[in-house]
Amino acid sequence: MKDILEEILANKRIEIEEEKKQIPPQQLYGEVEKMLSDADQQPQSNQENKCTLRKCRSMRKALARSRSGIIAEFKRKSPSKGWIRQNGQVEVIPPTYARAGASALSILTDRTYFGGELDFIRRVRPAVDVPILRKDFIIDEYQLYQARKAGADAVLLIAAALTEDQCTGLTRKAHELGMEVLLEIHSETELPYADTQPDMLGVNNRHLGTFHTNVENSFRIASRLPDNLLLVSESGISDPETVRLLRDAGFRGFLIGETFMRQPDPGQALRTFIKAVEQ
Repeated sequence: MKDILEEILANKRIEIEEEKKQIPPQQLYGEVEKMLSDADQQPQSNQENKCTLRKCRSMRKALARSRSGIIAEFKRKSPSKGWIRQNGQVEVIPPTYARAGASALSILTDRTYFGGELDFIRRVRPAVDVPILRKDFIIDEYQLYQARKAGADAVLLIAAALTEDQCTGLTRKAHELGMEVLLEIHSETELPYADTQPDMLGVNNRHLGTFHTNVENSFRIASRLPDNLLLVSESGISDPETVRLLRDAGFRGFLIGETFMRQPDPGQALRTFIKAVEQ
């Protein structure tokens, strides 16, 4: 069976090299460093503007204090199912998620396999005041600078796509840029990656080789997960009762995309879902 993850990563390496030709790393890094320097020099009274430049939204804290912990995902396409909502408008759906009570937003920025764009984060950022996660296959620090410039508060790092040393380096750089890290694992064999100092630890219920999902994966390894990290269950969640059971198992974040994106009104679907979770 074809390993989809390997295919995606091979394509991602090509994409990054093309992006570096359009905006050289030196130029991008300089722009981001100037942005952060300008933020530090803002008058203390001008907090609102400062927050738009340097991160002041903690995804970890938002999930920890939420009764539902829903990370609502803007996901238009998947490698296994094709288009989910090809005409889904980023200016419409993520803001309705935020108004409906999402604790955080996940924005897919992979173009080829998920129909995403980095520009989606730029377009959503001014419209919401909840943390935004850049969800992509991040393998190069160049992508971290892209995320910071676009306005992301957190980034996803996937253990299966990185060595532990690479994960440690990217986590350190993300923190230097003011972003949090959600580290994604798929099995007990990847638990050593938890030592790379992420802010949150996610268990993906989707096998990245086949893209089949089974939420039992989260329950199966829950007792093995470190209790010093905020835990997130990702993918395959479609029932409020499953969220309640996962909370009992120690999870505080729940990344859900397709369940809402397939509904006529994704925002209302999320609102109804959260009410059921909080009952």
